[in-house]
Amino acid sequence: MAAPSSSDAERLRDKDRTRADILDVATREFADKGYTGARVDEIAERTSTTKRMIYYYFGGKEQLYIAVLEKAYLAIRALEAQLDVEHLDPEDALRRLAELTFDHHEAHPDFIRLVSIENIHRAEHIARSEVLAGLANPALDGLTQILERGRAAGRFRDDVDALDVHMVISSFCVFRLANRHTFAAIFGRDMLDPDRRAHYRHMLGDMLIDYLTS
Repeated sequence: MAAPSSSDAERLRDKDRTRADILDVATREFADKGYTGARVDEIAERTSTTKRMIYYYFGGKEQLYIAVLEKAYLAIRALEAQLDVEHLDPEDALRRLAELTFDHHEAHPDFIRLVSIENIHRAEHIARSEVLAGLANPALDGLTQILERGRAAGRFRDDVDALDVHMVISSFCVFRLANRHTFAAIFGRDMLDPDRRAHYRHMLGDMLIDYLTS
């Protein structure tokens, strides 16, 4: 089979760049305005493309939204997969994983907004994604191994599973972003105050370890 010509290769690169640009802009549009409020026409205008072109790449607004969700979830799963914790003791491994989630969520507030929006829609779009359906086990496999090592060493309780731990980590990290403004309005404290960042980051790890070793 002949190698693709330089013009074919360039068109492929352009296609990948265009698709990536559309996803980036669509992420901000859906995060800012929700699934219902977002407009494909606006996304097209901000990417200097056309609504027809967006439909060509993704099929429609719902498919574009699902692609945005897939990209967002794949990003955090990829970071988790790259985290090397096998050489760490179980407590340190859990702290590293919790810190990774803490850092990621703080750096990607659009992800938190998208999760909140999708919960408003009762996860009906995520349920239609074969990509996201396949992410559950990889997300929990690493946690399961850490917990098993901790239990084998007699340091972790045996009535907590990986999904419990994932829920605790996610709850803290999502709450800190999703409820930042209401929390500040009611209690007068900004949970994203840089002066308290290290405190909250360490606090998350302490909660996990204290519970698992109690």
